[in-house]
Formats: sequence, structure tokens, C-alpha cells
Amino acid sequence: MTASAHQISAHGADHHPVVMVPHVNIHNFCDNQQTGEILQQAAMDRRMGHAHVSIQLGGITAAIQVYHHQPTPNVLVVETHAGRDQLLNELGQLAEVCQPTTKVIVIGHVNDVILYRELMRQGISEYIVAPITALQYIESVASLYKDPKSDPLGRIFAFVGAKGGVGSSTIAHNIAYRMSGKHSVETVITDLDLSFGTAGLNFNQDANNGMVEALGQPDRVDSTLIDRLLTKIGTKLSLLGGPCQVDREFSIEAQSVETVLNALRRSVPCIIVDVPNVWAPWVRYTLINADEVIITATPDLACLRNTKNMVDLLKQARPNDHLPRIVLNQVGVPKRPEVTAADFAKAIGITPSLVIPYDPVTFGTAQSNGQMLVEVGPKSKPAEQVDMLADILSGNSRVAAKSGGKFNLNEIFQKLPSLRKK
Repeated sequence: MTASAHQISAHGADHHPVVMVPHVNIHNFCDNQQTGEILQQAAMDRRMGHAHVSIQLGGITAAIQVYHHQPTPNVLVVETHAGRDQLLNELGQLAEVCQPTTKVIVIGHVNDVILYRELMRQGISEYIVAPITALQYIESVASLYKDPKSDPLGRIFAFVGAKGGVGSSTIAHNIAYRMSGKHSVETVITDLDLSFGTAGLNFNQDANNGMVEALGQPDRVDSTLIDRLLTKIGTKLSLLGGPCQVDREFSIEAQSVETVLNALRRSVPCIIVDVPNVWAPWVRYTLINADEVIITATPDLACLRNTKNMVDLLKQARPNDHLPRIVLNQVGVPKRPEVTAADFAKAIGITPSLVIPYDPVTFGTAQSNGQMLVEVGPKSKPAEQVDMLADILSGNSRVAAKSGGKFNLNEIFQKLPSLRKK
């Protein structure tokens, strides 16, 4: 058995991303049905996609019987309700059949620091006090293979439009600008629209082949190559974009996207992924495996249908993650019939994080000048809304303070008719 650093209280996924579990065999021996169901839920999580997991009842006693006749796996997880003396005795018997390379996690029902220290001294990799959550279990397994000297992983925010032209790219670029400026977080924009991407235009930068080069040679992607391919936009903001050409075809593989994004998150705290409005395996992969998904939509039936379809897919594929955040953009276009914000929220089952009123002057001026919303209209409603979303994504508690405890979307919904009249 091998030991690793441990804290009894697990951290929530809200504060930092839970990493992918590597290609390992994980055998679980639960002591009750409830824990088994939680571990089954964890085994279906996207972060466990590379691991081979088996779950059975019987606890430590069953594990001892099984491994008398077969080798132990890479990771062995056992649950027990036993007290200190009985637990130590059972683990002693388990150690006799356990291979030295096997990492052992114990799920116990005794919250005892002295017991924890004794287990660590005996070489147990981790001790978790029940009841546990799926994410706590995944994080415990993943931490066994994490380099303690490595920096914390960055967070990936995937922005996608419910259809073309809804302003998803503009929202993504403005969020990146505020995260790097206002919140002083090192940020990289990855523009995955290789033919029609607008990140270069929005920041007055010439197009380059950075993203094409990275995706084209995934076996060579590392922090050194990424640094060479990035275009510096500001002190803490960089761009990894495409050539924006239509005279060539680009083939993108999900595995290549995974490699590039993993390389970025090992060196940058914040990665804003501008996902084009197409549907392909690599797009599905990017959305499912992002730490946060932000869907931008306009208040029409096509966007309502597409948003609901994406939300339903992500709910099913990401049961242990945040629900997608919804940005309702271009609300209140004069004389245009619209789905009300309240009806939109009711239909998809998620209250929009932002409702941005129609403001062609601010958006148009910013895009024409290659500037951000806050630069051309710092007091405009769109700039304020984008600023609020940047606060939410960064975890800034000032958002709640500004709105007396919560962001009151009902007030915005009530004001929408008057905004249309203007």
C-alpha cells in the first residue's frame, strides 16, 4: 500500500476543477447499498471515462476473500462501519493479500483524527468519512495520481450560441477581457471557429495559425509550444485563434481538443473557449468536459428549442456538474415578437444568469472599433450585465452584495416591456 497527502474534509468542485481520473482499475467493496449507489453515480461521471470501475457489496471481508485468488487492482476502495480496533485488525488482514503498488482508500463511519493518523502511518492512501458524495469520491481517486508539486489546474469556460448570430462570441470575449483586467486573472481565449472566428477582429489582432498548429500536432503540445503559439492581447490576456480562412478545410478531432485544453489548464488559471455553432463530436466533447458551460440565446423559438436540447443533453451527461448558465441576449428588439424571458426560463428549467437588452449602438460601436463593451459604454446595460457575469464566474461575492443578497431577475423581466417601447 502507498501513502499520499490527505485532508479529511473534501473541497467542493465550486472552488476548483476536479481532474480526470487516469487509465486505472478501481475495485470498490461497499458496506451498504447507499454507498454503492453513490459510487455507481461516480463511475458514470465524465471524469471517470478513462477508468475501469467495479462495485460490489461486502466491505473489507469480501475484498480479503477475493484477493486470496487474484491480484489487487491499481486502486482498492473499501467501506467499513467498524470501530478503530476492529478496522485496524481487518486492514492488517487485507495488507497480507494486497500488492505493494495498490493504493487503498478507506471509507469509514468513524470521524477520528487519531484513527486517521494511524491509517496514514500504516500506508493507507486516504481515509474518507461517510457519507460521501460522487465528486468527493472522484477527487479522492484523482488526487492519488496528482503531482503535489504541480500548480492548481485552470478552469475551462465553454461559450456556445444556441444558433448563429446570437452574440456568444462577443459575450465570451468580453468576459475574458474582464476576467483578465478587472479580476487580474491570467486568461486565454481559444477560438475554435477556425474559418469564421471573430476573436482577432474583436481585439484588433491579425489572424494566425496558432490553433491550427496546436490541433495538428497534439503529440507535441506542451506549455512551451502553447506559449509560442499564443498572441498577447493584454498584460494577462492572450489569444489562441485560427486563420479565419475558407480556402481550406479543417478537420478537428475530440482527442486533439482535449490535449490542447489540458495543456492550457496546466499553465493558465482561466481558459475561455469560444465554441462555434456547429454540432460535431469534438463540440459535444468540449461542452461536456468544460468546467462551466455558458449558452447564449435570443428570445425566439429556434433558440428556445436548441437551448433546451443542449441543456437536456448536458444535464444527462454532467449529472455532478453545474447546470449550464444561460445568457438571454438582444431582448426587446422593437416590433419583433419574442418569447418572454419568464417563459424561456420556464421551458428550459433554468433561470437565465443574464438578460441583456437590445443595444445595437453599444454592440455595433464595440465591434466596429475592435473594442470591448466596457470601453465604449462603461455605464451601458450590456457592459454592466457582462461585468456581472464575470463576477459570477470568478466567484466574486460582490454580486450578491450589489443586489441585496441575490441577482433579481424578476425586476429585469418586469422592465422588459418598457425597454421594448424605447
